[in-house]
Amino acid sequence: MPIALSNAAVASEAPLPLWRRYRDVRARTQSLAAPLSPEDCALQSMSDASPVKWHLAHTTWFFETFVVAPHRPSYRLFDPAFRVLFNSYYNGIGEQHPRPERGMLSRPPLDTVLAYRGHVDDAMRECSERARSDAALASLIDLGLAHEEQHQELILTDVLHLLSRNPLQPAYDPARASQPCAASAMRWIRYRAGLANVGHAGDGFAFDNETPRHRVWLEAFALASRPVTNAEYAAFVDDDGYRRPELWLSLGWDAATQRGWRAPLYWMHTGDRRQSFTLHGVADLDPHAPVRHVSYFEADAYARWTGARLPTEFEWEAVASRGEGRAHAGSREDGDTFAHGDVWEWTSSSYAPYAGFRAAMGAIGEYNGKFMCNQYVLRGGSSATPPGHARVTYRNFFPPDARWQFSGIRLARDHAP
Repeated sequence: MPIALSNAAVASEAPLPLWRRYRDVRARTQSLAAPLSPEDCALQSMSDASPVKWHLAHTTWFFETFVVAPHRPSYRLFDPAFRVLFNSYYNGIGEQHPRPERGMLSRPPLDTVLAYRGHVDDAMRECSERARSDAALASLIDLGLAHEEQHQELILTDVLHLLSRNPLQPAYDPARASQPCAASAMRWIRYRAGLANVGHAGDGFAFDNETPRHRVWLEAFALASRPVTNAEYAAFVDDDGYRRPELWLSLGWDAATQRGWRAPLYWMHTGDRRQSFTLHGVADLDPHAPVRHVSYFEADAYARWTGARLPTEFEWEAVASRGEGRAHAGSREDGDTFAHGDVWEWTSSSYAPYAGFRAAMGAIGEYNGKFMCNQYVLRGGSSATPPGHARVTYRNFFPPDARWQFSGIRLARDHAP
């Protein structure tokens, strides 16, 4: 997921609120791990996912590496070996333990990782106080908090995949079942041709891949008022959508046939009932909920099947930025309400730098720029995204075959003025 340096400084913020925010974010991460056993936290179900124990350690490694160690000369590393074990992809820092083998790290045990978090948290209090007069330090702490929130979402997506591979079909959170969504008609929101301003502007935090703000020309188009639902996608499945090569991109057809895709990830049949595996266990498929856990390839094939297309990221942002804020599919829509926030929505835009984009110098600059190849942009946020984390300018990105994220579909179509 995108993690990047913001130019926004928060040096004027009092140290106590920053420290309180730090504690709140860190506490939420550990609360996500609370329902899990130490065995759950150690497992890795595929190379794209990471063990929860690794997420807990890596987010701590970030604060230790980029915030504490450079700003506290007397700081004592908790364990020098962690510099390699919990480095994700920062070549400027040094070696990394291979990503596909993170599930092999039975040592250190979970208790040691939690002690590591406490050790770094103690040092971070002083850093938070120093940030009152140090804009660069305050910006790094802001970045570290946004980074940890991204890993909070990854914990949920990775745990869902992990538990789905268990034949016992255990639920991560069995006590909180999903509420059925209300039916809402799909409307088409029209947008006239013209110049649109896109990208982040203002004083709030943003990742560097959201900048600089700039203008783009948009031809007239129409965008669906809500994401595609399970019922709508089920019609595509029932129409042999996964067996019709004329609907698929070549690489998508290869992926679907070689991997045996016949429906979104986690869908299953029990007799004549469609069900899915969720964080709350196996549940009947809600026909009105947004379809989720589909790849870019599936989203594109579905759009072709309907006679529509996927929107560009700039079309998506232009409509969302003039809309009525974050809304959830399932709420009743009136007029041109733009409902989003339940699923990340694939766009047809390749993940590329905006004109004028420059990565930060040093290892911190490895966040985004080096990933701007062979990936597609998603917009909107999902039910697993921490509250307040996403923005209409937020650019998520994944390879086109990724399905384990809470990713869905919104349709677009060309619209004559």
